Amino acid sequence: MNLLIMGPPGAGKGTQAEVLVKELNITHISTGDMFRAAIKEGTEMGKKAKEYMDKGALVPDEVVIGMVKDRLSQADCQAGFLLDGFPRTVEQAAALDATLQDMGIKLDGVVNVEVPLEKLMARLTGRRVCKGCGASYHVIFNPPQAEGKCNSCGGELYQRSDDNEESVGTRLNAYIEKTKPLIDYYEAKGILKGINGDQEISKVLADILAAVK
Repeated sequence: MNLLIMGPPGAGKGTQAEVLVKELNITHISTGDMFRAAIKEGTEMGKKAKEYMDKGALVPDEVVIGMVKDRLSQADCQAGFLLDGFPRTVEQAAALDATLQDMGIKLDGVVNVEVPLEKLMARLTGRRVCKGCGASYHVIFNPPQAEGKCNSCGGELYQRSDDNEESVGTRLNAYIEKTKPLIDYYEAKGILKGINGDQEISKVLADILAAVK
């Protein structure tokens, strides 16, 4: 089974991706991991990507698509894959479609984990981090035993500057604006699976599996 997973910051996409690949016995392809591996291995596309990154420039779509193609050609993807973090634009999606068609691969579904904006805000602004050991907590979902203190080292907990309402709101609005055309694109193709992410993790997973099988 060949899938793509999408979802805004705070929707729990990463958690679902980890469990999903085990349940379906498919390969997780995170674009960040893919970039690091291609550069480390010194592949042709990895070298090209590094050239742009060393200059502080964005890696062009054709290079990213080339890296995705290289990755999908590897043996561990033959039984299926879960693409995570790519594509991000309609142009990239169209280029990915063309590449998959050339390779004789069909995308079976696009999972979109949906959570109401106000819930995302609460999830993202509630994070607290220990100044001592870096452990992460959440005021609602994973509170420390003693308020403001780390369970492990007793260090002071603080809110990161980018976890405030203004910064989080900007990030979420940017994601929604950028992703809406992509959601419309896959919806028009009839392969978009909208999943309610505002549930227990196990229920979200069950809904995803029911939608894609």
